[in-house]
Amino acid sequence: MPNRRPRLEIVAPAASPEEAAAVVAAVERFLRDTAPPPAPPAPPPNPWVRAARLEAVERFPGANAWG
Repeated sequence: MPNRRPRLEIVAPAASPEEAAAVVAAVERFLRDTAPPPAPPAPPPNPWVRAARLEAVERFPGANAWG
């Protein structure tokens, strides 16, 4: 899974490299700790419903199962 968060970086000239790293680490930890939990995976589609939908699509001339 790709990292979708922006890369954090401090560009203030008054902060030392150690201070900037500490601030960035604190913000990243805050973002990680307060992120919502991942959504549960969607249940697999019912094979009977899929078959019924495919049969209904085939009833119309010129239509196909892919749209």
